[in-house]
Amino acid sequence: MAFAKFMAGPIGRGGRMLAGVGLMVWGFSRGTALGTAAGIFGAVPFVTGAMNWCLLAKLIGAPFKGSDALKA
Repeated sequence: MAFAKFMAGPIGRGGRMLAGVGLMVWGFSRGTALGTAAGIFGAVPFVTGAMNWCLLAKLIGAPFKGSDALKA
């Protein structure tokens, strides 16, 4: 549960958003099909950070929504 709380906090959310933006910039700057796919995939960590969701939470038995993880 500590991992879920960390990821729901400001550092975890900001890290996911920063990683997503970095992946999008890197991918789209390549100009290849693989780069475009990486750029599109980069939207996933950005959106989950912005919406405070954790896609891996269910695998570790934590709540999907970050607000619920912080309450627990």
